[in-house]
Amino acid sequence: MKSFVTGGGGFLGGAIVKALIQRGDEVICLQRGNYPELDQSGITAIQGDMTDQATVDEATKGCDVVYHVAGLTGVWGPHADYYHINVIGTECILSACKKNRINKLVYTSSPSVIFNGDDEENIDESIAYPETYYNNYQRTKSTAEQMVLAANNNNLATVALRPHLIWGPGDPHLVGRILERAKKRKLKLVAGKQNLVDTTYIDNAAQAHLMAADKLDIGSSCSGKAYFITNGEPRLMSEIINGILKSHDMPAITSTVPAQLLYMIGTISEWIYSLLRIKREPMMTRFIAKQLTCAHWYNLDAAKKDLGYHPQVSIEEGMQKLHDAFKDSQ
Repeated sequence: MKSFVTGGGGFLGGAIVKALIQRGDEVICLQRGNYPELDQSGITAIQGDMTDQATVDEATKGCDVVYHVAGLTGVWGPHADYYHINVIGTECILSACKKNRINKLVYTSSPSVIFNGDDEENIDESIAYPETYYNNYQRTKSTAEQMVLAANNNNLATVALRPHLIWGPGDPHLVGRILERAKKRKLKLVAGKQNLVDTTYIDNAAQAHLMAADKLDIGSSCSGKAYFITNGEPRLMSEIINGILKSHDMPAITSTVPAQLLYMIGTISEWIYSLLRIKREPMMTRFIAKQLTCAHWYNLDAAKKDLGYHPQVSIEEGMQKLHDAFKDSQ
């Protein structure tokens, strides 16, 4: 297979590239930054803008499958910025697939596209998109996911994966933020909340993408559908946070903050940042407050049935790998 990956220099994109190389695929990837490690891996790494149609058209020539992983993440920022990357970028990918007659597209989405602020407990893919969103990341990822699924037809098979809270060695997002806030003594647990949360070890998230591509075909059972992807091991949020801290030889967090206070701080922060037009992300937002105080765990039956997805690395094994990587870096 000749595979094209957007965002190959990112955490998930890089893991997908590595998995593709390991199984012998020819890989071309496109990313905004310069990542020397990609050039050293023997793949074709292109530095460019995925919202430039000519660049995407040329880069995808001769490819069999596209993994559209890249996107603008975060919980704060102008709608125009998120729309340009997440929606216009996806439009360019879809157009290139059509022009170059590529018939497989695996899109990396997020469970946030269906998050409405309520607990999510054992929910499946039948849940509807909410009418309103907390931020522009949610809003534009939802638009892009629906575009991808609507593009499924007799010439292009599409599938969207919704991995939740991906983590592992080298993770700059979940792991990185927890460690950063703990070091600054700004990390607290939510008082009185016993909310269960699904997470996804990085190798499992990457393998889910390859499995989806392998199962995907015109008229296949997974074409035109979205799937939740997690480790399938719901844990308390406090257990996940303190597990990550323990893997880095840091003390557990025991101090707490009330859920209502957290949401109030997020609301006030958003108001102040909007009023003063502050571009950097607030320490707390309504979305983050809700994410920390709600349950998030999903039914994986559809992914198991249609994709053959079964997580290979457990949370315990993942935490050990995280600890081993930390020790090796010392």
